Amino acid sequence: MKPSQVLSITICLLLFLIVAGCTDSKMPPQQVATPDKAPTVVQSTPAPTTEQTTPSSSVKQPAPSTGQNKEIPAASGNFTVHFIDVGQGDSILLEHGGDTMLIDSGEIGKGNDVATYVKGEGITSLDYVVATHPHSDHIGGMSVILNDFPIGHFVDSGYPYTSKTYENMLTTIDKKNIPFSTPKRGDKIDFSSGIDIQVLNPGSTYFTDDVNQNSVVLKITDRKITFLLMGDAGLEAESAIMNDGYDVNADILKVGHHGSRTSSGTSFISAVSPAVSVIEVGAGNDYGHPHQETLDRLQKISKVYRTDLDGTITITTDGSAYSVTTQKNEPVQGAKSTSSGSGAYSSTSSTPTSKAESTGSMTSNSIGSTVYVSDLSLKDEWIKVTNKGSSPVSLSGWKIEDEGRKHTYIFPSYTLDAGSTVTVYTKMGTNSATELYWGSSSLIWNNDGDTAAIYDNSGQLVSTLER
Repeated sequence: MKPSQVLSITICLLLFLIVAGCTDSKMPPQQVATPDKAPTVVQSTPAPTTEQTTPSSSVKQPAPSTGQNKEIPAASGNFTVHFIDVGQGDSILLEHGGDTMLIDSGEIGKGNDVATYVKGEGITSLDYVVATHPHSDHIGGMSVILNDFPIGHFVDSGYPYTSKTYENMLTTIDKKNIPFSTPKRGDKIDFSSGIDIQVLNPGSTYFTDDVNQNSVVLKITDRKITFLLMGDAGLEAESAIMNDGYDVNADILKVGHHGSRTSSGTSFISAVSPAVSVIEVGAGNDYGHPHQETLDRLQKISKVYRTDLDGTITITTDGSAYSVTTQKNEPVQGAKSTSSGSGAYSSTSSTPTSKAESTGSMTSNSIGSTVYVSDLSLKDEWIKVTNKGSSPVSLSGWKIEDEGRKHTYIFPSYTLDAGSTVTVYTKMGTNSATELYWGSSSLIWNNDGDTAAIYDNSGQLVSTLER
């Protein structure tokens, strides 16, 4: 399936919904077009059976530290996975023997951060880019990635979605003529010699009620060490993967949906039995991620790392052992905190250092962690900004912009009290303590999908909300 075909399906879906009078729904039709020819970057494998070989030890219990573990250096023969700290969103970089893959790119406004990190690894082009699903906290930075790097192949879930961010991404891929594929469960991605990447989701048919459930899920194996990257796949997808007979046992789990209770079911986590669990999540996010019940479930069986607490998390393996290096936690001696394992987790002592505030879709700094875009009505042309903190915040000189920064509203001299919300209407009117008016005589927000972004008076992105 070409990006133009996915885009056409998306547009047709939107027109159908408008005619049907149900534009609030993002459910695609029951039948979705499948590739009209075998994708060039994905090699199909036979459907698995329930008689798959399982590891000799189904549960990898954490082992006590012996003090003998050493960090595995990132060498040409090693496989390295970087879980990049992008706040409330996902971005994962894979490196092996000069081959590279970027999975997701964080929220709108995070593309430059991801690009800087990738370039910092000495990477000037990407062999593969994967968009697990079309939510903006996973593809918001793709416009930067698509324009900053030559890209060999683009992998997408293929699930139709009507946001401008997704449509713009598909249009750019099409214009640049980047090879594009939408793999299904059982397919394999020919990434790098010695690295096996199997697609576990989406299945042959899409879930019709949830974008997250159709996330691209990848199981990556480097000899004895296995990673399972869940995107935002939830309980339904987890069950479907296991019911189809796939082996989900893995050493390292990228936890689904930022640690939400809608993912990481009890039976699934038991089947995965990870030694290490990684949660990509933003500090002080408005969703309460990770949810406590999910944390409790993961901590019973694995060592949990979180980008909001640990910063970027890097795992390097030679195929028989692995090391975990975190950005924000440093050992007493001052070297980076490292943990190593060979089918089990062993830790080295470390002491936390002060942490800079994480940036993400809802946060950017100490002020941004309390002020955020809480609601947006495309039809009624208003945006709500909330201060959830305990102190008032001056919004004087702050800006609101739409997607593409085509329209800008600059706050007048205005202070948002603690625990308060102000509604900014695009029409003309008289400002009050709870209502502000853009003063525009024309419509601002795109009813087909748009994104509101708020910037502080230094121009730093504080929060975004996509509708």
